[in-house]
Amino acid sequence: MLLTLSQWLAQDIRAFNVFSYITLRTVMATLTALIISFIIGPLMIRKLTMYKIGQSVRDDGPQTHLVKMGTPTMGGALILTAILLTTLLWADLGNRYIWVVLLTTLGFGAIGWIDDYRKVVHRNPKGLSAKAKFFWQSTIAIAVAYYLAETAELPAQTDMIVPFFKEIAIPLGFAGFMILTFFVIVGTSNAVNLTDGLDGLAIMPTVMIGSALAIFAYATGHAVFAKYLGIPYIPNAGELAIFCGAMVGAGLAFLWFNAYPAEVFMGDVGALALGAALGVVTVIVRQEIVLVIMGGVFVVEALSVMLQVASFKLWGKRIFRMAPLHHHFELKGWKENQVVVRFWIITFILVLVGLSTLKLR
Repeated sequence: MLLTLSQWLAQDIRAFNVFSYITLRTVMATLTALIISFIIGPLMIRKLTMYKIGQSVRDDGPQTHLVKMGTPTMGGALILTAILLTTLLWADLGNRYIWVVLLTTLGFGAIGWIDDYRKVVHRNPKGLSAKAKFFWQSTIAIAVAYYLAETAELPAQTDMIVPFFKEIAIPLGFAGFMILTFFVIVGTSNAVNLTDGLDGLAIMPTVMIGSALAIFAYATGHAVFAKYLGIPYIPNAGELAIFCGAMVGAGLAFLWFNAYPAEVFMGDVGALALGAALGVVTVIVRQEIVLVIMGGVFVVEALSVMLQVASFKLWGKRIFRMAPLHHHFELKGWKENQVVVRFWIITFILVLVGLSTLKLR
């Protein structure tokens, strides 16, 4: 929206050409999302409190969590609102990738909203059934995968890039790309959701990974940088940096309210949406393996749940004291802040490793 306005103004005032630069608009998107979130955040928290949209807490988990009972949840709506408004303001709305990412994020957010609404408003502890949730997640992911595969103009847009190796790219073909995209989007969405169990635990890794993906998107969409770094050049992918900037700004602002002791929780509406957003951006810029590296905390959290369930069903024994993994460490005696900050540090290291793949090839 503002890009179109600046282009029109630039016909008479050349200074407005500065807004054509993706880097500037990414910075402005980050700041805009921060400001929007800080403005509407307190109001949204008051409304959630007024309508008693509060978090329920498992009584078989760490006893320190019982004080969180009733804390407003569904705060992820704040993040999505800021991302949507900011992206519409600063991104090129003629860019198809922007709409793919926006619609995917909002679609998964809608699934999470329904799930949260049934849990906290209708007092239905099951929320949206697991089958229904997976069905709608799969429907959106398959639609996105099909669209990206069908509209791919270059082989690089569907090949799997192997990090640290300049010449290695695995041709996936139509079906392979569809399958990989499905697992990346759905898997990342649910992994972030499983991680969102402690104050600030999920949002800060999301911010760090989103920041790295903004760099990947910018480099991938820049012909000169892509050639120099030995990564695939994907025309128009650079515009996704604006979306990532909006996600980073909204996430940092949300952390202000979500930091221990949290005033509001993200809920499925935020966690499912942000995970899907990271997944679809990753697919577009062809960095699926790098996402596994940078999102190592998310991966391990999801694996801990899978292993715990499998072990209990097969042998009747638990591997961890409680899953996801962050609860295991709490029950071992780590304080909540220790778990959160240590997971942040691990993510920061992994993100640096992921970024190093841009040059170490």
